[in-house]
Amino acid sequence: MRVIAPEEVYKLGECLEKLAEHHNEVSVNFKGAFPKKPVSESLAIFEEAVRSGKSRIAVIEDGGRMVGFCKTDLIGIDGHIDILIVLKEYRGSGYGKLLMDWAVDDLKQRGAGRIEIRVVDGNDAVSFYEKYGFKTVSQILRADL
Repeated sequence: MRVIAPEEVYKLGECLEKLAEHHNEVSVNFKGAFPKKPVSESLAIFEEAVRSGKSRIAVIEDGGRMVGFCKTDLIGIDGHIDILIVLKEYRGSGYGKLLMDWAVDDLKQRGAGRIEIRVVDGNDAVSFYEKYGFKTVSQILRADL
């Protein structure tokens, strides 16, 4: 596992595409709504956020292929685990735990007073995050117009 430089962010495209597919499979109310914006646009936003220091991204690689990553953001004392993805064929290998441990440590070291992670309704990853002490504090209701 390693933290990537801004110019490497483009390598995350496959993981973002697979994340959108996963969200479309598990989402209770918004199947087919992902990705919310083109992957290339998300990658450009990620690159700028990493370049500015707002975000950090750690990756897991297998033979040069990005098979998982975690993006953390820090805004004031608010830490955000923006994305944590491990490709389906690599789940159960401990990579999610490695990335989550990194994210929590990264945000603590950068001065976060609390950490938030948003999860698509229907995603069974909630139980994984609860093992780290995360609790549901709200539900977001949305209507697409």
